[in-house]
Amino acid sequence: MTTFLLPDLGEGLTEAEIVSWHVGTGDRVIADQPMVSVETAKAVVEIPAPWSGRIARTFGVPGDVILIGAPLAEFETGGETADAGAVVGTLPGAAPPATRAPPPGAPVLVPAAGSPSTATPSPLPHGRASPAVRKRAAELGIDIAAISGTGPGGAITMSDLDKGGAPLAALGDGYAPLTGVRRAMADAMTSSASQVVSASVTDEAIIDAWPADADPTIRLARAIVAGCRAAPELNAWLDGKRKARRLHPQVDLGIAMETADGLFVPVLRDVASRKDADLRAGLEAMKRDVANRSVPLAELRGQTITLSNFGMLGGRHAVLAVMPPQVAILGAGRIEPAVRVVEGEMRIVRVLPLSLTFDHRAVTGAEAMRFLSAAIAELSG
Repeated sequence: MTTFLLPDLGEGLTEAEIVSWHVGTGDRVIADQPMVSVETAKAVVEIPAPWSGRIARTFGVPGDVILIGAPLAEFETGGETADAGAVVGTLPGAAPPATRAPPPGAPVLVPAAGSPSTATPSPLPHGRASPAVRKRAAELGIDIAAISGTGPGGAITMSDLDKGGAPLAALGDGYAPLTGVRRAMADAMTSSASQVVSASVTDEAIIDAWPADADPTIRLARAIVAGCRAAPELNAWLDGKRKARRLHPQVDLGIAMETADGLFVPVLRDVASRKDADLRAGLEAMKRDVANRSVPLAELRGQTITLSNFGMLGGRHAVLAVMPPQVAILGAGRIEPAVRVVEGEMRIVRVLPLSLTFDHRAVTGAEAMRFLSAAIAELSG
């Protein structure tokens, strides 16, 4: 009997939530066969079987949160050789890994409300659901884990949802547990609040000089590049524990994207060296990947500074959350006409409100204003 542990799914990730099992107790699998889908703070990841054999036991049901390095499944391998190349993460290459315990005192699983005990083999459905189906199930308050799918391979379809299902388990008083991206977002915001010493400055850019077909997001990306050139201290990471700072030679820009599931921040690499058309193509690809929950993990980490174009939804100014180790985020409010004095005359002009929030441990007020002034100059041209 060999125990397969949840492998390392990427830098900084410590846990994952089980979305759906594609195999069950007693099934025979081959190496590389899709075994289970899990959701991290970044994306939905499909984990393949690491080697061929029979599934003797699975740990956890959809909705359970399992720590990296905790047991995921037990195999009867019959002496067959492990295939480490099939695994997402790091596993020994010569033979199936021995069972290894999670850190002392750490829980292995955080059961979903109403889920059965994880100490026994899990009677899990073999079906799975697309992100659109999962989103609709959440809107209807249906526990998707309790539905038997009628689609290909047992997939759960929209029609299956129409037949109804068990309601999502509640915690009491109308509360329901946060799961998936919203759970990760809650953890991230808690981390930001506990680690970052936030300060904010606001201003505005007059953008009458923009052509009619100007792309606001691309213009804002160029403005951030200009700001980072004027104040490179904002294009940095801070290690608060070591009181150390790392300045970045290129701008890898995080773009905050709102979805029904929660907030994603994919990254546009090396913004300064790319042409506008390339950046727009990259943004459109990111939007599609985020909507489909297929964005690669590599494209959801490594941001050196972030843009939040919240004005597309409304609002003028905001105090934003800086996500460590980053030290700054620029927010753009709603573009609207306003009366301003321009060259000594009262005029109605188009105004773009800007909000810059920064970690005051790493960035001074003067550095923040140099950044914002350079960004405004770029936007006003």
